[in-house]
Amino acid sequence: MVLHNPAVRWGIGLSGGLIVIAIAFFFLSGTVQLVAYGVALLDMVVTPLILKMAAEEQ
Repeated sequence: MVLHNPAVRWGIGLSGGLIVIAIAFFFLSGTVQLVAYGVALLDMVVTPLILKMAAEEQ
């Protein structure tokens, strides 16, 4: 399956994080913007790891 490829897993995580960063940059300000950046960073790191566990289950 496609989730066995690390480039796909990390690409999914990075794309989700970049979307959150773009929304935070253009539409948010102050502390909320910083929190959104933190959520984006967490999404970029955690999503590929969760997808790796899902790929190993299959």
